[in-house]
Amino acid sequence: MLEFFMSYFDVLYPINLGPLTYKCPEELEAIAQPGMIVSAPLKNKLTKGVIINRNISPPDEKIKEFSKIHGDSPVLSKSLLKLLQWISEYYITPEGLVLKQTVPKEVFIKTKTGKAKKTLPHDKHIEFPDIPEREFSSIKASISSGKYNAFLLHAPSLLYEYSIALRLLDKTRNIIVLLPEIFQANMLYNAFKESFDERLCLLHGEISKGRRSEYIEGIISGKYDIVIGTRSALFAPLKNVSLIIVLNEHSSSYKLEEGIRYNIRDVAVMRGFIEKATVLLSSITPSIDSYYNSFSDKYKLIKPSSSLTRPKIRIIDMRFEKTVKPNFSKTVYEDSKHHIKKGEKLMFVINRRGYSTLLLCRECGNAEKCPECGIPLVLHKNESTIRCHYCGKAYDIPERCGRCKSYSLELLGSGTQKVQEDIEALFGVETLRFDSDQASKKTDIEKLLSNISCDSSKVIVGTKMMTKRIGLAERFSMAAVLNIDNSLNLPDFRASEKVYRELSSIIGLFDSDGKILIQTRMPQNSIFKYLKSDRYSSFVKEELSIRKELNYPPFSKLINIIFTGNLDLSDRIIKTVHKLDQDIEVLGPIVHRDKKGRNEFSILLKSADRRKLNTAARAVLDRFRDSKETDIRIDVDPA
Repeated sequence: MLEFFMSYFDVLYPINLGPLTYKCPEELEAIAQPGMIVSAPLKNKLTKGVIINRNISPPDEKIKEFSKIHGDSPVLSKSLLKLLQWISEYYITPEGLVLKQTVPKEVFIKTKTGKAKKTLPHDKHIEFPDIPEREFSSIKASISSGKYNAFLLHAPSLLYEYSIALRLLDKTRNIIVLLPEIFQANMLYNAFKESFDERLCLLHGEISKGRRSEYIEGIISGKYDIVIGTRSALFAPLKNVSLIIVLNEHSSSYKLEEGIRYNIRDVAVMRGFIEKATVLLSSITPSIDSYYNSFSDKYKLIKPSSSLTRPKIRIIDMRFEKTVKPNFSKTVYEDSKHHIKKGEKLMFVINRRGYSTLLLCRECGNAEKCPECGIPLVLHKNESTIRCHYCGKAYDIPERCGRCKSYSLELLGSGTQKVQEDIEALFGVETLRFDSDQASKKTDIEKLLSNISCDSSKVIVGTKMMTKRIGLAERFSMAAVLNIDNSLNLPDFRASEKVYRELSSIIGLFDSDGKILIQTRMPQNSIFKYLKSDRYSSFVKEELSIRKELNYPPFSKLINIIFTGNLDLSDRIIKTVHKLDQDIEVLGPIVHRDKKGRNEFSILLKSADRRKLNTAARAVLDRFRDSKETDIRIDVDPA
C-alpha cells in the first residue's frame, strides 16, 4: 500500500541511453524537481544524472532509489529540458546522447579553478559605429514584450552586426551571444568586457576546465547573465533567457559534422521559441533558408540602408585574358606588381577545395551537370569518368562540350603551394601561406595570425581558412581570387550561395579604396552581376527560383543516411524506405573511403514532408540497429 504513495522520477544520464525511472526517498520528496542533479545507482555504481520529469505511471518491476540530490534548486530549467527532448526527436538521437553533447559537463562535475588557457590573438582596438536606435527599436520592443519573435538582420557590414549586439546588451538581462569561431568569440568578449565586465562570461572549447566550471557556477547562481561563446554556449544553464543573438548565422561552423549533426542556428531559434525569448539572426549574407523564412514571415527581416562605399570589384574573363602563369592573368600580375612596389599588403585566395578537378569548356564556360540532379559533375581521373556526388551516377568523359559542342575542354585544379611558388618566382618576394597544411595546430594558427599582423608580411597566400580568421583590424590593398570556378562547380546545390558568401567575406576586409580581382571563365554567371552591384536579395530570389524548379531546400527537406562497414546495405535500406513511402525520393548511394579505410555509403532522402523522412529514417535505424558489421548515422538537414 505504501508503494502507491511513493514518488517516481525519470532520470537522464549523459550516455547513450534513454531515461530510467527511480523511486524518490521519502526524505527528498519535498525538494525533488525536474532539472535537479541527482546521484543514482547505474550499473552497480552511483552516477550523476538529471531529473527530467515526474513519472506517474512507473513500470511494474523492482525500481531502485536515487540516493542524493545535489543543490537545493534545479540546475536545468524546464525550458532547457524541453529543448533537449526536441533535439532528440528532430535529430533522431537518444536523449542521453543529446544531454552528453549539449549541456556542459561541468554541470555534473565541478573542477577547481586554475589558470585560464591563453586565448587566440584578437583584433587591435575596434571602433564600433554608432547605430541609431530606430534601426533596432523593433528588436528592443520584442525583448520588452516577453514574447517569442525571430528577426533576421541583413547587415551592411560585420562591424554593424557586432555593434547591434553591443547596443542590445545594454539594459537587457539573460542573453546568449553566439559566434561560429573561437577567435571571434574571444575578440567579441575582449571588445565587450569593458562595458559588461561583471556580467560577462565566455564559453568555448579552449576555456580551461577550472575557468569553465567557475563560469557555469556563475551562470547557475545568476552572477553572469551574458554568455558569449561558440556552439556550446547555447546550452548554458541560463534561466529566463530574454535574447539569443546568432552572429554570422550563415556559417557552416554552426552545423556539426560529428556526433549529433544538429544545426545550432535552428536549435537557437527553437530555444527562443520555448523560452518565449527574442532571437536575432544576423549576417552580411544571410543563409537562403533564413531569407526564405523572412519571405514567409517566420522571421522579421531588418535591412538597414547603408552609406558604406565598397572596394572596387573587377571580374577578369580568363577565356580571353593573357596569362603569365597557369593561375595568373596578366591583369592580376600587373596590379600585383604595382602594389608590391608600393609596399602594400596583398592577399591571394585559392579555393580550399582547389585540389578538386573539373572539366570546363574554354569557349562557353560550361561545366557538365548531372541530368538527374542538376549538380556539376566531378572528374575522377583514376576512373576516367565524370561522376555526380549526389546520385552517384557516372558518365564517360566527353570529348566535346555538351552546350556549345566545342573541343576546347580544360582541366582545372591547383593548390596553394604551387601558387606560392609562382608568386615568389614572379615577384621575387617572400610570401606567407595560410592553409590547413600550414595551420594544423592551434599554435600554428596563432603564429600565422601574428605574422599577418606584422608589417613585414606583405603578401599572403591562403584558402578560405585564412579569410575566416583574419581580424577586422587587418586591412589589405588588393585581393586576387584565383580559381573561384572550382567552388562554383562543386557538386552541391548550395555552391553559388557559398561562393557569394565567400567573396563577400573577402570584400568585407577591404576599405573603399581597396581592390578585388576575381578570375573566372564563367563571367556570365549571374553571381558576379549581383556581387558587383551589391544586390544579395536579388541573388537570393533568383537562387530560390532555381531550387524550386529542382525541388531542393527550402522547398523540400533532406535526410542523409550514412553507414560504414564492409557490408553494402544500400538495396535493403532503399527497400525499407520505399516500403513505407514510395513518394520519398532516394538519391545514391555514394561510396567513399573513411579514415580507417572502410567503405562509407551515403543515401540521400528527399521529400516535401519532413515527418515522412523522419519516419523512414527511424525505420532504417530500427531495422539495422543490431547489425554488428555496420555503423549507421543519420544527418538531418545536411549542409
